[in-house]
Order: sequence, then structure tokens, then C-alpha cells
Amino acid sequence: MMKGNKGFKAAIKGLSSVLVLTAGIFAMYPGSTFAKNVDKPKIEFGVVPDAQYCDCDPSGTKYYRNSLEKLADAAQTFNERKLRFTIQLGDLIDRDMSSFDQILPVYEMIEGKKYHVLGNHDFPEPSDTIVERLGMKNQYYDFKQKNWRFIVLDSNDLSFYANPKGSEKYQQAQEMYDSIKAKGDINAQTWNGGISEEQLEWLKNVLKKAKKANEKVIVFSHMPVYPENSHNIWNDEAVIKELESSGNVVAYFNGHNHAGGYGEKNGIHYVNLKGMLETADTNTYSIIEVYKDRIFIDGYGLEQDRVLPFER
Repeated sequence: MMKGNKGFKAAIKGLSSVLVLTAGIFAMYPGSTFAKNVDKPKIEFGVVPDAQYCDCDPSGTKYYRNSLEKLADAAQTFNERKLRFTIQLGDLIDRDMSSFDQILPVYEMIEGKKYHVLGNHDFPEPSDTIVERLGMKNQYYDFKQKNWRFIVLDSNDLSFYANPKGSEKYQQAQEMYDSIKAKGDINAQTWNGGISEEQLEWLKNVLKKAKKANEKVIVFSHMPVYPENSHNIWNDEAVIKELESSGNVVAYFNGHNHAGGYGEKNGIHYVNLKGMLETADTNTYSIIEVYKDRIFIDGYGLEQDRVLPFER
């Protein structure tokens, strides 16, 4: 009996040592693969960047037709993981309205909730028509999962391609574009767009409500705002100001720049995911795992894995 009791105490002591060692490793390497596996994510969701489908011949590194097969492959992976939701970051099509008839049924193969972000290539027709075609409730919106608030921006709000020529928003786009063009800003490109004052005010109010509810925030947009890049939203600094003012924004995910990119500024992670249509046979998509103290990007194909720590 004593022998067994001694063995039991030794086993407990050994287990305690292992637990102490585990805790030490976790503290030393909070962003490691080891750390990722010691607890379970609170939320898991899929992200599809820039499928940009078109029944068109390849152009340079862009393989438009191949996005149907790539998206179907991503759908299979997402369904196996039983994700909470999936979001595509815009440019679901490249140019033709009829392309929606081909790519949307593939996107619908993904089980669970699905969301859309509007991209600059998604406008063979004005915004209202595209919003209706995609079944969106609005150009920009938000939703909640557990104690997280997810915000979807429309970076084409003020643009030359999403608004009818002569409309109020087209005129506002012209004024904003002319202003940054005069300053020589590198993002003064006609294939970019801006966020209207109305949308900025909406963003401010959503962030305030999320802060009051003690919710962490993840933002989705088609175009980046940071670091400085020729693909950035025209009024990127105004957007960053709103994101930083609330103090509860953890990450900002976007597409648009197919090369991808990353930056961190004042506690916010800015992640530009690479374009799915790039290359003939290598896919690009991600599963995002949200933990209590970090976000893990499980990248597939061209997309790399990343750990994004944040304060609890």
C-alpha cells in the first residue's frame, strides 16, 4: 500500500513538473505552434480573398477561370472544419455580371453563414444592383459572434466605378481623388475608393457600442489602410483614426493587393491576404482562429501562417 502511495505521489509530482514546464513555455512563446494547441479557439472562420472569377484567358499571373476549382477546394476544407462563418473579401468576379452566375453557386457550397465584402471589380453595375444580387443587407454592416463584433466596410463607397456618373457620391469621389492627387499620394489611383463621411460616422457609432458592450472588434474591407501602399483606401488616415480611437479593434483584414502584406500600428494588426486567382495551380485562402489572447491565421497555399497577439 505504501509502495503504491509513494508511486502515486511521485506521479503527481511529475505531473506538476510537466504542468509548470508547460506554463513556462506558454509564457515564453505565446505565439508558437505549441501555444496554439494548448487551448481551443473561441471562434473559427474562413476567408476567401480575391477569387476574381471570369471566363477569360489568363493575363500575366492571373488565372481567372481557375478560381472556380480553387474556391471549391476551399469550400471542402471549410466544411471539414465546421467553421462558424465564411467571408469573401471582395472581387468575387473580375468584370462581367454573368460571372456571378458561375461563382456564387460554388460559394454557396460552403456550409454555415456566409458574408460578402464588396471589391472594386464587383461593379459591372452600380452598388445598389450588386448589393441586391449578392443578397447583402447593405454595402457596409456588422454582426456579432460571442463577445466579438465583426465590421464590414465598403471601401468603394466613394468611387468612379460603383456610382453612376453625375451622382452625388461620384462627385464626392472626384473631390476626394483630386485632393489626394494634388498632394501626390501614391494611393491616388482610379481603381481605389474612399469611405464617405456617412460611413465613417456609422463606423464610429458601431465601435462605441462595441466598446460599451466590452466586445473586441475585427474589421473586414476590400482595400487596405496600413501600411502605406498604392492600393490603400483614399482616406486611409481617417479610417485608421476611427479604428484607433475606440481602443478595442484587434485586427483589420483585407484583400485588393494580391501580393499581400502585413503591418502593426498602435496595437492593431493590418493583414492583407493574398489573391486567390494568382498562379495557375496554387490556391490561397485562410482559416482564422480567434483565441482569448491571440488570432492565428492558418494559411493555405500561398498564404502564410501568422500569430497576432493582443491584450485580453
